[in-house]
Parts: sequence; structure tokens; C-alpha cells
Amino acid sequence: MNETIKYFLDESRIPKAWYNIQADLPKPAPAVLHPGTHKPVGPDDLAPLFRWNSSCRRLRRSVRC
Repeated sequence: MNETIKYFLDESRIPKAWYNIQADLPKPAPAVLHPGTHKPVGPDDLAPLFRWNSSCRRLRRSVRC
């Protein structure tokens, strides 16, 4: 099943603002775990998905980039 699905939104339906729920959590969210190793993901795990700066920002709390 290598079907690519794309969703196209009218400009009026694209979100104009986002909410960072982490700021309101009583304690930090647990680290994201790698599905294969069950260990916290690192920058190398996210590199295929995001630019380096972007993936580093997502991990800033748990991993030093």
C-alpha cells in the first residue's frame, strides 16, 4: 500500500493560529519513543522527516542538539 494521499484545503480553512499545549501541562510530556527500539528518538531518527534545525527544536527538552 504505497498510495499517496494529499489533502488540499481552501486558504480559508488553513489554521491561522496554533496552540502550544506543552506550556499548560503540569509536567513535561514524556519523550517520543522510536517504534523499533522503544528508546527516545534523537536528531538522527528525525533527519529523514525534518530539516536539522526543525528536528532539533522538537527534541530540545530531552536531547542536546
